[in-house]
Amino acid sequence: MATMSWEQRLQQFVEAKGSSTSDDDDDGDGGGDDGDCGDGAGPSGAVSAALEADVEQMTAQCIADWHTPTAAAAAASTYQHIPRFYRKCPDENDAVRMRVREEARARHVQRLSKEMLTNSDLDVVWALLQRQYSSQENEEKMINFDDFVRVGQEAGEKFSSYFTPMVYAKLYQQDPRGRLPISRLYAYIMRKVWLQQTRIGLSLFDTHGTGVLLEVDFENYILELIPTLPQLNGLEDSFYSFFVCTAVRKFFFFLDPLRTGKVKVQDIMSCKFLDELLQLRDDKLTADQQRCNWFSAPHALRVYGQYLALDLDHNGMLSKQELMGYGTGTLSPVFVDRVFDECLTYEGEMNLGYIDMFSVYYFFKDIQRMLEAHGQPMVQFEDVKDEIFDMVKPVDSLKITLEDLLRCGQGDTVISLLIDLKGFWLYENREQLAADPSQLDAEDEDDDEVDDMELASSVPSGGHVGNQGDGAGGHVGNHGDGGGDSQDVLPVEREFREMSVEDLE
Repeated sequence: MATMSWEQRLQQFVEAKGSSTSDDDDDGDGGGDDGDCGDGAGPSGAVSAALEADVEQMTAQCIADWHTPTAAAAAASTYQHIPRFYRKCPDENDAVRMRVREEARARHVQRLSKEMLTNSDLDVVWALLQRQYSSQENEEKMINFDDFVRVGQEAGEKFSSYFTPMVYAKLYQQDPRGRLPISRLYAYIMRKVWLQQTRIGLSLFDTHGTGVLLEVDFENYILELIPTLPQLNGLEDSFYSFFVCTAVRKFFFFLDPLRTGKVKVQDIMSCKFLDELLQLRDDKLTADQQRCNWFSAPHALRVYGQYLALDLDHNGMLSKQELMGYGTGTLSPVFVDRVFDECLTYEGEMNLGYIDMFSVYYFFKDIQRMLEAHGQPMVQFEDVKDEIFDMVKPVDSLKITLEDLLRCGQGDTVISLLIDLKGFWLYENREQLAADPSQLDAEDEDDDEVDDMELASSVPSGGHVGNQGDGAGGHVGNHGDGGGDSQDVLPVEREFREMSVEDLE
């Protein structure tokens, strides 16, 4: 008789228990109306308790079988017998497998959550680092490898993954005495804990368990996240739907260039947008910090006001003519036309294209027309073309790709030169403005007055946001205090924000 795999045994077990439960329900139906088994004291309650106990036992056995291959499996594990490495998602109509998959995923997330470090754990490790540091140099407390290992041992098994030789080598920065700043080590631990908790929080909204989020999944995540962000406490409930929409579109515009309607969880975590959004957890952000944060309440209201001011017919959409009024009304018509043509596809794929000399001329000729209409001195195309290519220094001297724009760090300047008369004027007169900043300040004040007028007339109205599912997932709070004084906290917070996902891999 062939040995069944653990999947087959689990399938048979679930089907048998389902049949058993159905039989008990049938027996209960024939027993009259006075038999109340809902309290678990009757046959169905006993079956439910037995089912749960058997599921726990079977799950444990399946996991043990998975990690302990049989002798036959071990003998067959050669290069001639490739083991199964891909398991496709079950069909949505297969209720049993879908239920098993969902339950396994939920328990996996719960197990990971229990293994996470808490704020108290972080306070403990910070206190140990403060006590066990090896030396101090320029007010920075340093730790050598021996003390690093000793702290890991005192911290316990829960911290073992953070105190390995690999972590020490990764954080080492050529100190002549082979030491690490304790602030950098603590920032690494905080950052990694934050990423792990964020990953768990996002996974709760990955309904299919494939590592990607659909727009509706990410909308639910943002909606559940809003109450945990103190900087958004002033937003009215009716404004939530607009905030969620703008936040989600920010992520999907940059992370889903092919407009597939989904983004990878790993991409969300790797980009800086999530850091900027979660910065709103800090209830001590200054006005300048809020102004620079794209997701802050003032910025969201500013965008909302600008949109309402542009939507002259109040139909919730912008026409070409309405979009022409954006900002100071200096966008070139040819650029607006191209915005409305942006979603052309070729055989199901989007052609991202590139900018060549013809493209530069195509966009710049409208800037020349607008300069002439405003009585400004004309600028020769050859001069602008040479300036742009010298600024970008593309790999191919005849065309500029998206990678070239990102690499040069001047992409915003290049685009503003070609699509916005004001952007072109500011660049052309940059030396004069640097010598006399009052001209630029006057220009900004005019723009602020316009924005204030738009905000005054943009009171949110209507709209209702429905209640969504639970499970936004927790995020590590501010651990800057960490049990130390403020002088030790500042470098920790600075390194925490500067450390990227790549630093932790």
